[in-house]
Amino acid sequence: MLELATLGLLQGEPLNGYRLKQQLELFMSGCISANYGAIYPLMRRLEQKGLICVIIDPESKHGASGKIYRITATGKARWHQKMMEQPQESWVHARSRFMIKFFFFSYLESAERLKLLENRLIKCQSRLADKDMEELPDDPYQAAAWQRFKLVIETEISWLSEQILLEQKKLV
Repeated sequence: MLELATLGLLQGEPLNGYRLKQQLELFMSGCISANYGAIYPLMRRLEQKGLICVIIDPESKHGASGKIYRITATGKARWHQKMMEQPQESWVHARSRFMIKFFFFSYLESAERLKLLENRLIKCQSRLADKDMEELPDDPYQAAAWQRFKLVIETEISWLSEQILLEQKKLV
């Protein structure tokens, strides 16, 4: 998910490591954790794969090296592939991945956005229809937690439905 978010942020503008970490924390903190120990090794791997390139800024005030990272055409293709894939993963990771994807929806075509929204809606509806959701535990705190979880899914379904309607209007 960190790769997806990093390549997504670099679609907007080239960034140095410090600014990239700031933006990851600001916009992605509800979905992923970003620290320098994860970001800089990721940046090296992305550069080695040709997904990003480094520009040296001699007048940089952030970082001794003045490295600025820019996404390449190969990086944009990889980002698009990661945006459209639907990996099998836990409910929590799927939710975080979707919100990261949603953050970058403006870089996709309307039909692609609609496909991702509809896929997420189906997953939420399926989760809500799960038989285990109907049985509340006897413990009042566990029951309250289950009810809260159910409310969160219902709210997400409502929000996704609204987003789908907005996206469908763009296609007409």
